[in-house]
Amino acid sequence: MSEPIISFRGAVKEFPGRGRVGRRSAGVRAVDGVTLDIAAGEIFGVIGYSGAGKSTLVRLVNALETTTAGSVVVDGTDLTGLSEARMRPVRAGIGMIFQQFNLLRSRTVAGNVAYPLEVAGWSRADRDARVAELLTFVGIADKAASYPSALSGGQKQRVGIARALATNPRILLADEATSALDPETTADVLALLQRVNRELGITVVVITHEMEVVRSICHRVAVMERGRVVELGDAYQVFSDPQQDVTRRFVASALRDRPSPAVLRRLRGRHPGRIVTVRIDEVSGSSAQVMEVLADRGVHGTIVYGGITEVAERPYGSLTLELGGDEAAVSAALDGLHAVTAVVDHGTVAAPAAEGNDR
Repeated sequence: MSEPIISFRGAVKEFPGRGRVGRRSAGVRAVDGVTLDIAAGEIFGVIGYSGAGKSTLVRLVNALETTTAGSVVVDGTDLTGLSEARMRPVRAGIGMIFQQFNLLRSRTVAGNVAYPLEVAGWSRADRDARVAELLTFVGIADKAASYPSALSGGQKQRVGIARALATNPRILLADEATSALDPETTADVLALLQRVNRELGITVVVITHEMEVVRSICHRVAVMERGRVVELGDAYQVFSDPQQDVTRRFVASALRDRPSPAVLRRLRGRHPGRIVTVRIDEVSGSSAQVMEVLADRGVHGTIVYGGITEVAERPYGSLTLELGGDEAAVSAALDGLHAVTAVVDHGTVAAPAAEGNDR
């Protein structure tokens, strides 16, 4: 990993509580002892359910909130105790996009993108050139004279991204930036964020409650729960081998590649043979390896459920198969499958196995 551009060290953010415990106010720890590094040039995801502390964590990066304890270092500057005047150059290197776009309704698209440049004191000619460049980059140059009310949600977010890039930041913070968008528009915006990262070299920090966003674009991910980072790692590793229950729930919501108990009951009703679910990834087993194992044992495998997708541009998913053949051959095939990948044996309709999950 390259040098960190953002470092949290034991970061705590506590908000005063309304109640009292004994003689002291009962505060709320939105961020509770977080230590992690975000590398320059990566797309880093922070995921958690509502109230996990993820939005507060990102607000510590641009000092919209200050730490109660611990430290946050951004691009070499420790934010602890910085005055507002000394924070300005740090914030100038950070762009931010929001769930609800936060565009100025009284300004045109071009006027919204130009606004931070006006605040920074750019000349009119330089502003016009930069705005034209950015609107072309995000694909809405034809909307320069339009007002936000005339735009779709995806177009509004493109304006938000162009505005966030106006002053050439090194860091882009995206706080639930796709939550208000439909799936197709979400995919377009995520692809644009990948372009921002790849072509401009900007570090992107994505705050989300949607594992699909992490699956699509993130290099690494931190999973938060009750203000703490409970799981941290390469996005592919977190998907393929989640360690915490909360992470497993997120992964299941994004992949939907395994039969639920109700679906499994229906599958057993239609397929009397041995039903198994096998994991497919680039580390343990590919679909070709799985089929080769079955063929070598004289077992026929019929795919009855599952799906393979990409996580961080690498294949991952599972296939649920009905295995056909004599009992000895099927048992040998199961042993062979266990040697190359993770397997859940669901048994047969006559002898169903106890429900299991290898994740």
